[in-house]
Amino acid sequence: MSSQSPRDINASRDIEAPVIAKASDTASDITNAKKLFIKTYGCQMNVYDSERMADVLSPIGYTAVDTPEDADLVVLNTCHIREKAAEKVYSELGRVRKMKEAKEAEGRGEMTVAVAGCVAQAEGEEIMRRAPVVDMVLGPQTYHKLPEMVAKVARAQGEVLETEFDTLEKFDGLPTSRDPKGFSAFLTIQEGCDKFCTFCVVPYTRGAEVSRSVDQIIAEARDLAKKGVREITLIGQNVNAYEADAPDGSGKWGLGALIRHVALIGGIDRIRFTTSHPRDMDDDLIKTLGDEPKLMPYLHLPIQAGSNKVLRAMNRGHTYAEYKELIAKIRAARPDIALSGDFIVGFPGETDADFEDTMKCVEEIGYGSSFSFKYSVRPGTPGATMPRQVDENVKSERLKRLQDLLYRQQTEFNHSLIGRTLNVLVEGVGRDGGQLFGRSPYLQGTHFDGDESLIGTIVPVTITGAGRNSLTGELA
Repeated sequence: MSSQSPRDINASRDIEAPVIAKASDTASDITNAKKLFIKTYGCQMNVYDSERMADVLSPIGYTAVDTPEDADLVVLNTCHIREKAAEKVYSELGRVRKMKEAKEAEGRGEMTVAVAGCVAQAEGEEIMRRAPVVDMVLGPQTYHKLPEMVAKVARAQGEVLETEFDTLEKFDGLPTSRDPKGFSAFLTIQEGCDKFCTFCVVPYTRGAEVSRSVDQIIAEARDLAKKGVREITLIGQNVNAYEADAPDGSGKWGLGALIRHVALIGGIDRIRFTTSHPRDMDDDLIKTLGDEPKLMPYLHLPIQAGSNKVLRAMNRGHTYAEYKELIAKIRAARPDIALSGDFIVGFPGETDADFEDTMKCVEEIGYGSSFSFKYSVRPGTPGATMPRQVDENVKSERLKRLQDLLYRQQTEFNHSLIGRTLNVLVEGVGRDGGQLFGRSPYLQGTHFDGDESLIGTIVPVTITGAGRNSLTGELA
């Protein structure tokens, strides 16, 4: 399991970004010109969810502000992956409470406060009890009910708590029309996980694996294309477990078939998917990696550890040898592919020899990017009660050694691109005058000189320089 956006190579999992909403022309008179601020923590799924919350609030008149001080509605969209996630939420709520009190004392109107996401799902009633400032708590499967919840709060019907699991209802309740913020966009096709890795809270906060219908996905993808999106990343907690009825009733479609269908949409020139589990990387998807030119040569396929003993304790359901064989098949189908992985050090019972197996795995496989972390206890997961918890100092020493190796591999991969010409999706201007910024097929940020008229296009760039996280080049 991974919760990291593929854009944040070797970065923290905490993403904190306001989501911009635009007021609808048909907004209700009651809520017209209301101001919305959403703070997003965590994974690409939460980024997508925040955008969709803005979408469902737009028709009732909510538009965005860049800071929470002036907002009429503040939403904290939370992540439960990191250690002490709930305490971070309470700390943020303390700051929001002071803003709310100041706003109301100065006669600038009332502020409604909502907590959404995985912490809300896991600790909804406790949040209501500990933080009276909170008016609404909603889990990841209920944000389509936000307009209804806002109305209940406005009618002074007390606190609102919505943490039911009904992913299909949520999918059915979401508009397929969106307001994308650039030329690339996330598109959720699957939620939840049935794997029950012993370190992971996702099955408890997001529920079982549920796939969205092909028709819903295609309608949303077409809408994004009409609005200028050139690149779509299909996302899910376990995205390659996707399975849905074929539109023609001929059977089931997996992720490979869905990708081939999305690739037919005019205007969509680049496709990605994340995050994958090795157990669901089937032959059809591997073949699609090799055959579909719109599918980018970048695959995030976490292994977590190189020791078979640790993999069994994590309940990963595969061995290192099986993972290595899978990588060989993928590279045979797509020789230019770059791999990204997740690694956890210091899982309960991990010995020095187990850790050396992980180092050997990294050396043998070779990664273009990576995400690595010390194991942290997640309450409610089997790992939390396992014996032989590893000392924090040992975890820190192992993590440093692992990251030194991973960073070296990432730098070497980036340097291997010097002299090659890559197609870059131009996303905006760079920091220097006359400079543009875009993303390579391998997701590195890429800087080069060019005219602003190129923004939103895909252009060939010859790579002339490379750092650990970015590339520089010249228009070919």
